[in-house]
Amino acid sequence: MRGVVGLLVLLLTLTPAPAPAAQHAPGDLGAWWDRNHADLPLPPLIAHADVEARLKQVAASDPAFFRLAEIGRSVEGRALYHLAFGRGAFPVLLWSQMHGDEPTATRALFDLVAYLHAGRARPEVTRILDALTIHVVPMLNPDGAARFQRRNAQGIDINRDALMLQTPEGRALKALRDRLEPRLGFNLHNQNWRTSVAESGRPASISLLAVAYDEARSDNPGRLLAKKVAGIIRDAVEASMPGQVAKYDDTFEPRAFGDNLTKWGTPVVLIETGPHQDRRPDVPLVRVNFVALVLALDALATGRAESATTDAYESLPFNGSSVLYQLVRRARIVMGNGVPPFLADIGITGTRAVRGEGAARRVVVVKRIDEWGDLSVFGALEVIDGTSLTAAPLWREDLAQGMTVTLPDFAAAPAKTPLGPSQPANLVLLRPLDDGRFRVERVIRAEEEGR
Repeated sequence: MRGVVGLLVLLLTLTPAPAPAAQHAPGDLGAWWDRNHADLPLPPLIAHADVEARLKQVAASDPAFFRLAEIGRSVEGRALYHLAFGRGAFPVLLWSQMHGDEPTATRALFDLVAYLHAGRARPEVTRILDALTIHVVPMLNPDGAARFQRRNAQGIDINRDALMLQTPEGRALKALRDRLEPRLGFNLHNQNWRTSVAESGRPASISLLAVAYDEARSDNPGRLLAKKVAGIIRDAVEASMPGQVAKYDDTFEPRAFGDNLTKWGTPVVLIETGPHQDRRPDVPLVRVNFVALVLALDALATGRAESATTDAYESLPFNGSSVLYQLVRRARIVMGNGVPPFLADIGITGTRAVRGEGAARRVVVVKRIDEWGDLSVFGALEVIDGTSLTAAPLWREDLAQGMTVTLPDFAAAPAKTPLGPSQPANLVLLRPLDDGRFRVERVIRAEEEGR
């Protein structure tokens, strides 16, 4: 008997342990995105024609893998598309650009599609495709996207049309949900660039919400799953953006799609993409959306989402509004209307907009002076040290950094547009020289090429 036991021990010792299952890691996914992300325009410039062409190209590349269908038409007749793939029993629905000016996730969804198709033979991707069937609507509001505006061509906010269903886009989404009965939905949006993590002054680059289905914000198994998935997304985002994740307002909104989908049996994770301090914010924001979605789907496929706790989600701080676009600290302000100079911080807000038509479309940032005074409780995407600098109205269009100028006598000839809260952010920051003149340190314009 001892000989048999000894032989078994020997065999167990010599038999290699099974290889650990391949895992997705945020860093590896980010590196894949860096090498392979879609060659689409900047998110604000993605047009319906880009989406349509890319979807048809994707579907034609592998008809056995992808199923593409038109699920409706917008008010102005643009096709609404649904792309499906995967073979699992757990249906997941992801939709983007319900608001036409909220495009970050639209581009990230194409990266998600490309990643899962390219890696379909790898075990870490195969398990997602075996466990889930993934349904994607990359642009729900193409008419709004054409105008880079929130609402559709009727002027209706589609996300407040879940009950009346007066928009063809809303009706298409409702019909798709009713037909598929997804077990989880991902509602993908962008949020205001003022949004902060609580009142910390740090940008809320991603905000998450496990959407409520009643005013009491009750939990049921579906909402608990959404909370767990949101917590997994939090961990994924904070790997590259520590301290820049917040929780979206969880007040029940009886007209909204997310709240009603949850009520109808499809719990929803809301992902709101917000401000980022990078000079090219679309790059890190699209990248982190892609990474977060892959890891969320993987957690659903492996069962890790079900076994997780809700702690990472519940401990998220709520959104605040303490982030400015630019913040000039402690400058000497010359308003340009004869008011004596004074020291103050200058807080500037920025809103993205699209200018031009067709191939000439470009992204700009429209800036206003939001307020000034003691702004020590605010943060900003860019903080400018105004110590020893004078802020004055931009009195000449040709002013540029490095020029030497004489400050006009604004008491005798007031500026056309004096500086002040609620005014366009057209100002110049000047450094005094020994001879009474000034060197131009920075020109800030109310409209500049977009970050």
